[in-house]
Amino acid sequence: MPLQAAAAQPADTAAPITTDVVVVGAGPVGLFQVFELGLLGLRAHVVDALPHAGGQCAELYPDKPIYDIPGIRACTGRELSERLQQQAAPFSPVYHLGQQVEQLQRLADDRLLLTTHTGTCFATRSLILAAGVGAFVPRALKVEGADALVGSQLFYHPHQLGHARSRHVVVLGGDETAVAAAVACATAQDAASTTLLHRRDVFTGPDALLAQLADLRAQGRIQVVAGQPAALQQAADGRLQALEVALPDGSTQALHADLLLAYLGISPKLGPIAEWGLELERKQLPVDTARFATAEPGIYAVGDINTYPGKRKLILCGFHEATLAAFAVAEQLSGQAPLLQYTTSSSHLHALLGVHSAD
Repeated sequence: MPLQAAAAQPADTAAPITTDVVVVGAGPVGLFQVFELGLLGLRAHVVDALPHAGGQCAELYPDKPIYDIPGIRACTGRELSERLQQQAAPFSPVYHLGQQVEQLQRLADDRLLLTTHTGTCFATRSLILAAGVGAFVPRALKVEGADALVGSQLFYHPHQLGHARSRHVVVLGGDETAVAAAVACATAQDAASTTLLHRRDVFTGPDALLAQLADLRAQGRIQVVAGQPAALQQAADGRLQALEVALPDGSTQALHADLLLAYLGISPKLGPIAEWGLELERKQLPVDTARFATAEPGIYAVGDINTYPGKRKLILCGFHEATLAAFAVAEQLSGQAPLLQYTTSSSHLHALLGVHSAD
């Protein structure tokens, strides 16, 4: 089934961002894809459903060591993500984070029109899908009225906590990230009050972090409540005032809150990609191994989202795929195969990278 043709754009709709290439997915392979495109003179717009770059590495195992990245004896998921962002930085990628691509359509001029759930649109000549096993979407707080608070008084997996200062914060979750956020709110961020809410009074994390939590509880600087979110108490203008919690004994408790930080886990979802009309094999995109192109012109797939004979789901394999996809995109856009240059000796690449050339 071919891609749906885009209807004429309404006069009151904002013009889409025009670009040569969009990368969907800011995990390790997507980030390396940006670098490889940059070496070929192509600047990318990058879209990811998570509010930060790094994908699965940064979200699921930020502090666990990875041992099979070439030339690096060991690094954590967070460190790898940071290194890849630094490597791509000379090419000034534009990140559109916290946005999931909802629609993909074909324009009359053969470009691709992508639209995210926030309404951001891209008109691009090529699209590289580096979405892994799908978009890693934070698990939502399933309480009536919660969706309307996202971005103002409800944040999912935030990495920056400055907005907690002087506010009554409830942190939801029981893993290391939730505990660390509660500790930070009660100490470095100087929240007016900090409550850590989890279904059980049992938490995971390094011993030092759990000891810090216990100390702050003893001082009364963090309140721990075992229970489940049940309802929101809001003012007439819709602002959050308290979170009602269902306790294990069947009673309820209202927690004073004007800021909710939710660390409820994430789940991968192929989501709208499955509805775009692309050829799929077991929820993966078949590609050719010379260009990593899909059957749809102008659309490429790298990393865990693709499939081909002999496929191995390894980060280093994704790096290889991103390299060949970048050359294929450059050839598609220019009509000729790009010149192969080496970063060790090319003064042109040195200039792009902003490094001193010995030539």
